[in-house]
Amino acid sequence: MKSSEVTSLLEAHAEGDPEAFNQLLPLIYDQLHRIAEMRLRSERKDHTFNPADLVHEAYLKLVNLDRIKWQNSRHFFAIASQVMRNLLVDYAVKQKSEKRGGGLKRVTLSHPDAALEIDLESVLSVHHALQKLAETDPRMVQVVECRYYGGLTIDETAAAIGVSQPTVNRDWNMARAWLNRELSENKVNGNHE
Repeated sequence: MKSSEVTSLLEAHAEGDPEAFNQLLPLIYDQLHRIAEMRLRSERKDHTFNPADLVHEAYLKLVNLDRIKWQNSRHFFAIASQVMRNLLVDYAVKQKSEKRGGGLKRVTLSHPDAALEIDLESVLSVHHALQKLAETDPRMVQVVECRYYGGLTIDETAAAIGVSQPTVNRDWNMARAWLNRELSENKVNGNHE
């Protein structure tokens, strides 16, 4: 995948070329599939989404985001990973509303260079914690979305959100510590949203 070609097609789409997104899919599919696989690793094994389904659902959402001025391919993949996260959260909300209750499950949030393991009630606990963190530090949430959900490196995350690499490192470490503490407190206090 050539990021300059991806960026050109994203720009063409933003300028109103409806065919640009169709030309884009073959170039980005493998990367989107890797993001989906990474995201689904932390989901339960019997999840009805598989990586291809998640990619297709996310792609349909991305096609309709015609108001976004895509900065580059990194920006696109950061948004794509956020869309996948939202799809999984929506799915979890639907499942929770259908089941009302259920037991706690251990979910491991993993990343090749940083593990975060916590007890939580489905993906919703993480989602609610990230919403709370966004109230005080939205950039930290962007870093989590890029690093964990998008699978971006420190360098790629810095470029995607327009900050320095040391800032991304600092935000990543602080966000993981904050999430661990927040989710642990919610578990102890019985706040399972």
